Amino acid sequence: MTARPSLRTDRRDFLRLAAGAATAASLSGRNFLRAQVPGDRPTRTPDVTVLNPRTRIPVGLIIDDSTCLVNLNRFAMPQFNEAFVGATQTYHRPWRDWPVEIPDAFVRKFGEWCTGAGVKGKYSIVPYPACVGRLDRMLPGWTPRELKESLDLVRTVMMPNWDIHPEMVTHTRVIDLKTGHPYAELSPKFMENWEWTTGRSVDEIAAYLAYALRILKEVGLPCEGITTPGGFGNRALPQLAQATLQSVREVFGAEIPHYFRHAYSEGKQSVMPRVEYASGLDGPDPRCVVSIIGCTGDWTGGWDCINPGGADKFISEDGQHGRMVDVIARGEPALMLAHWTGIWFNGYEVGFNIFKEVVKRLHGRYDHLLWMKLSEVSRYWAARELTRIERNGNTVEFRAPFACPDFTVRLGVSAGQSPRLRVSAEFSELKEVASPLTLSANTWFREGEHATVCFTLPKGTSEILA
Repeated sequence: MTARPSLRTDRRDFLRLAAGAATAASLSGRNFLRAQVPGDRPTRTPDVTVLNPRTRIPVGLIIDDSTCLVNLNRFAMPQFNEAFVGATQTYHRPWRDWPVEIPDAFVRKFGEWCTGAGVKGKYSIVPYPACVGRLDRMLPGWTPRELKESLDLVRTVMMPNWDIHPEMVTHTRVIDLKTGHPYAELSPKFMENWEWTTGRSVDEIAAYLAYALRILKEVGLPCEGITTPGGFGNRALPQLAQATLQSVREVFGAEIPHYFRHAYSEGKQSVMPRVEYASGLDGPDPRCVVSIIGCTGDWTGGWDCINPGGADKFISEDGQHGRMVDVIARGEPALMLAHWTGIWFNGYEVGFNIFKEVVKRLHGRYDHLLWMKLSEVSRYWAARELTRIERNGNTVEFRAPFACPDFTVRLGVSAGQSPRLRVSAEFSELKEVASPLTLSANTWFREGEHATVCFTLPKGTSEILA
């Protein structure tokens, strides 16, 4: 049997397999992502190539199942088990023995270590974790002061280097938006991880996303994207993408909404971000939504704190093998997946120690990685795919619907000519550097008859004279 690119491991693999043969056929492999609509694309001159930012490889860590204080899966596990009435061993775990809290001391320890190592990514904040309590109201079992301090910690320690996403509302039971309470029926049909999105319209899904986003807005956590729990949106991919675009713009006014739904942990399927539903590129209100794709399984501690895969699955000790090595060699963004519950691993920090080893090996093997938040990756890919690029003699014109830092292009340059940047009739000299790895904003590198130019791309029109 031909190996099929895998989505998320554990819970998400179970969901995909349990959906049935017909659904699996429609969602598997390349067909899985064909449900999404790219939208408009601009014309491009063939002799200008948009490269990765600063000619580097974007890397990041996508953290799921995180929230304030609550050890999410201690409370989620019995709800999952009850939804299937004990029909699967997946959720037969000793959850009563697990701590109820992931302490803020660990959040600080993790966040400060990542800051020192330069690590960036996405950190979920489940707004109403496993129905324990709402972050904008109260968490039974914790004082208002403890909740406030936990939220403050996320703002000060995590937000500078991490995007904040809601992972739907509860990550377990679906909330009735009319009452604010979970639906009475406890079955896969009314669990966020499974069937609720099937057959739902864009507006219905958008209203649900907006409900989650507004809770985070109320507690001062801005969001430019969302993360889906488990199988949320599996059979409603076009609706999910459009609902993300609609809800994130509505609640936060984000210019380029993004979502994390897919992860491929093996195979040759591209893990490039997908810029979808692009429209209005030449007008005052350009729109798009970006699907961020992870490239690994959760091989740190796992969402359920069993059988961690280990650092070697990401990158071997000699730096020659592993999923990250494969994806980096392809020049694609290498965005790792982990679950907060497994990083902490019920206080043993198994996943954290594995991740530290992975970062050590990556930094020892490569000198051209660029840690990025998901919003930064999304902005770059939106600019990369949606900027109109036209050449007229020695002038290359860029018409960008979205501004973008560190926009990097390779183009032909006349002998003896140094590229210059023109924005609104104002010229800026670009500094020549000795190698591609020293590129930064408003610099360039010469290689024969070509120049690699890195500059701050403004929204609207700009030109490089080369």
